[in-house]
Amino acid sequence: MQQFIVPQFIDVEDKIIGPITTRQFLIMLVAGIIIFLFYRFGDFTLFIFALVLFGGLALLFSFVKINGQTFHYFVLNVVQSVKKPSLRIWRKHYDKKELDDLRKEVKISEILNSNKKSVKRKHIRDLALLVNTGGYYRPEDDL
Repeated sequence: MQQFIVPQFIDVEDKIIGPITTRQFLIMLVAGIIIFLFYRFGDFTLFIFALVLFGGLALLFSFVKINGQTFHYFVLNVVQSVKKPSLRIWRKHYDKKELDDLRKEVKISEILNSNKKSVKRKHIRDLALLVNTGGYYRPEDDL
């Protein structure tokens, strides 16, 4: 019997520089480039503002984990939960007006009298023969 090697640590990211992963390195690199551009082409207060804002966001998205998942997945899950909540609530109570509207839409007599077919003994016999023979018996051929 052929054996397969199953990877053990599939949720661990590859590390490129010491303990820093590729994702963390790229986030920090982009933030560093943006901060450098603010330093080079802006005044000092704009540089400090960009350093705090972009540096803080880069550190947050790079190194913070919440419940074992990276921060950007956490943010995506929060946005998805806000846009489309998964809690379903069944409202058991109906007002008198709503019940009257439902009664008008569907009449009980229509439900009881719809699609009632009489079952004939010959039809049941044909079905039993069809099942017992594994589909070889055809009721049409018996005529």
